[in-house]
Amino acid sequence: MLFTFIKRLIDIIGSSALAFLFLPVWLIVPLLIKLDSPGPIFYLQKRVGQNGRSFRIFKFRTMITNADEYWKKNPTLYEKFKKGSWKLTLDEDPRITRIGKVLRQTSIDEFPQVFNILLGTMSLIGPRPVRDVEIADAIKRYGVSIKKDIDLALTAKPGLSGPWQVSGRNDIPWDKRLKIDADYARNRSLLRDFSIILKTPLAMISKW
Repeated sequence: MLFTFIKRLIDIIGSSALAFLFLPVWLIVPLLIKLDSPGPIFYLQKRVGQNGRSFRIFKFRTMITNADEYWKKNPTLYEKFKKGSWKLTLDEDPRITRIGKVLRQTSIDEFPQVFNILLGTMSLIGPRPVRDVEIADAIKRYGVSIKKDIDLALTAKPGLSGPWQVSGRNDIPWDKRLKIDADYARNRSLLRDFSIILKTPLAMISKW
């Protein structure tokens, strides 16, 4: 399919250009992460990709080590985390490090996803990459009818940016984000991708 070929070509060229353009980030951020807290530079987490295939997403580490185990000691906060569409504010989340707050506010923590794009598990533009636990909770919370939108959204590769990011980002509830992603998957086009690419820098700056 011509659309798939051109989109993949744009992904390879675009992610390579980003990796080169932000070369200072690859040099400075790892040092800051190491100076701020003990642990690895990168954070890898299992996500659900195109057509339900799982993959490991790359990010700069913004949390303490073993952050996913933190909830076992704080079940009440975990419930708040789930009810808040799988998020807490930066000040509420005790797992986030000092440099991690800055990386998240500027979206720099997501830069390593260019490697996911080069590997073909992600695209420059696409739906938000979700976890299987989010999908299971959404079906439980909103009912099995939501699975239709989930399945539709998963027909597209998850993106470094996407319609969810330029439409409010984390301020949008989980089910609303899903509908936006499902609509993107249903109406994919190169013109729409370019429109989202142009809007992404402003969406990032708006969180600074």
